[in-house]
Amino acid sequence: MNATLIFGGLVGLMLTGMPISIALGLTVLVFLFTMTAVPIDTVALKLFTGIEKFEIMAIPFFILAGNFLTHGGVARRMINFATSMVGHWHGGLGLAGVIACALFAAVSGSSPATVVAIGSIILPAMVKQGFPKRFGAGVITTSGALGILIPPSIVMVMYAVATSGMQVTGPDGEIVSSASVGQLFMAGVIPGLMLATLLGVTTWYRAWKNGYPRLEKASWIQRWQAFRKAAWGLLLIVIVIGGIYTGVFTPTEAAAMSAVYAFVIAVWVYRDMSLSDVPKVLLSSANMSAMLLYIITNAVLFSFLMTHENIPQALGEWMVNTGLSWWMFLIAVNIILLAAGNFMEPSSIVLIMAPILFPVAVKLGIDPIHFGIMIVVNMEVGMCHPPVGLNLYVASGITKMGITELTIAVMPWLMTMLGFLVLVTYVPEISLFLPRLLGMM
Repeated sequence: MNATLIFGGLVGLMLTGMPISIALGLTVLVFLFTMTAVPIDTVALKLFTGIEKFEIMAIPFFILAGNFLTHGGVARRMINFATSMVGHWHGGLGLAGVIACALFAAVSGSSPATVVAIGSIILPAMVKQGFPKRFGAGVITTSGALGILIPPSIVMVMYAVATSGMQVTGPDGEIVSSASVGQLFMAGVIPGLMLATLLGVTTWYRAWKNGYPRLEKASWIQRWQAFRKAAWGLLLIVIVIGGIYTGVFTPTEAAAMSAVYAFVIAVWVYRDMSLSDVPKVLLSSANMSAMLLYIITNAVLFSFLMTHENIPQALGEWMVNTGLSWWMFLIAVNIILLAAGNFMEPSSIVLIMAPILFPVAVKLGIDPIHFGIMIVVNMEVGMCHPPVGLNLYVASGITKMGITELTIAVMPWLMTMLGFLVLVTYVPEISLFLPRLLGMM
């Protein structure tokens, strides 16, 4: 009954057009003050301690690094390098877009930033070379979603924050801890590369089938020159992933390092950004960070209410008692998350749903790392379909295409992503192989 009241209130407020963060906070406060005896000072304390997590600091740093890289010419050099390697294949510029998105995803952590950085450069070039605008829009909109799967990833940090500190019982009664940011980053490497490959194959096939243009094959000298110019940006991948794996620094420290490094190469190495542009980038990053942190703060309260009312545990017990198997539960989770993607953005979905679904998943024997990667892939799909797909709106601004036309354009790649979601859901080793190999499990 309490769960029905809570979720009914939340959905009702969101249907009025109220921002999700405010709807979350208002739902929690109304329920706490009218239906429970929780003192108000406990709410204030929970607000403070809920966001007093070291991992949360990674979010503003990764946003800042992504903004420096977007404005600092790194994307253009990555596109040139990718074009020199695969431009002579069928749909060469489209393939270069997929590779450039994957490379930029490995340094930014944000899907919209990847779409803006790569799409604003390569889409005009594709149209100029003779590609249909729909083809280019489909490639960049879906490949940009790699920004939250290939580490570093802001959504992975969100999942780790939403489930941190939760120690729930597994199917045999053992205590299972939540996944760390480092584990999730490493788990995202193989799925990210696999999805990038599948999107590339889809791009190549459609270009080959329709006879889209190809570029002249670049010489090895041209490839070396393109790599040399892109090397400073590519080195950031080594710094972040290598630093976390070797234990030189934590994911949060890696985020801070990436922000400083991105600033240095944008201003003093590539010199595509002047010092006078820095305050604008800082302000933009602060705005986005404040928005996400406000959502996190209210989601922490929501998670506290769920735990206080014992809703996740009761849901888990009910599902186990009804004989629901793990594979049936994963089908249900995918449907719920894809449906939620129709009217909510990824950060809100993860922060609301992860604390509820995580205990149930563990109770059914699903690994926390595998479950986290599955949620991230769901969020990728949600960013590419209407009506709330963030990547669609970003791509619409670049291409000047309507959302309906863009939805039709992304469909072949979206079908590929849905197929990959099924694969990741039911083959846990795709997510768990690398963390296990590196001794992180």
